[in-house]
Amino acid sequence: MKRIEEVVRALRDPETGCPWDLKQDHASMAPYLVEEVYEVLDAIDDADDEALREELGDVLLQVVFHAQLASERGSFALADVAETIAQKMVVRHPHVFGEDSEVGDAAWVLEQWEAGKRRRRAEAGASVLAGVPRQLPGLQRAQRLTSKAAVVGFDWPDVPSVLAKVDEELAEVREALDAGDAAAVADEIGDLLFAVVNLARKSGIDAEQALRGTNRKFCERFAYIEASLSAAGSSPEAASLDEMDTLWNEAKRRRPGRPVQD
Repeated sequence: MKRIEEVVRALRDPETGCPWDLKQDHASMAPYLVEEVYEVLDAIDDADDEALREELGDVLLQVVFHAQLASERGSFALADVAETIAQKMVVRHPHVFGEDSEVGDAAWVLEQWEAGKRRRRAEAGASVLAGVPRQLPGLQRAQRLTSKAAVVGFDWPDVPSVLAKVDEELAEVREALDAGDAAAVADEIGDLLFAVVNLARKSGIDAEQALRGTNRKFCERFAYIEASLSAAGSSPEAASLDEMDTLWNEAKRRRPGRPVQD
């Protein structure tokens, strides 16, 4: 940790640092942080420890860099970041670090964590929905928001009732399409996606993970189409839809392989 701090300080040295690094601020670096986190997720999906080690290092660099920027303006340093999260973990795990020795299962621990956050937000007069980052991917944010609303009873009673809502929203998409109203189509598709996220949540499924899995399957199967066409001296551009559909169905029957890399 000392070594990476030294490296980042050198990069930010006003006299001898890197011109690119010296131009950066929190806002300009934010997209890189998001990108690096997604690359960590790719490494986890691929069960690739070597890639995971490297990608975690890239995320760590972002943390150190942001802490360095804050340190330069006298706000906080990396040690303060570490101490803050350490204190938070201790406070939120009284069954480990405190006198409260009662310990349930993993679900119990999660509920205690969420209950503590709700209590602190209530004391501060914050919304039940507070604390869900606006920058989360849409599916993930929708699931987090509705999970929080469900805790206070604002939820469908069961899966069939959510399925009925999905059917209702799909019908409204069709109506908007028939009317040729682009703005209404966008609005209704958003409502449909929101209803599907609730269906996933009520079924115990993480919607973001489910869609990522489907994206991965699509890439694998389309890669099979490309490889098969290439072996036959053809390409997707030259092939007919029927040809590609036939290969797609072949790919579905094959055992899934390693995820295709972007």
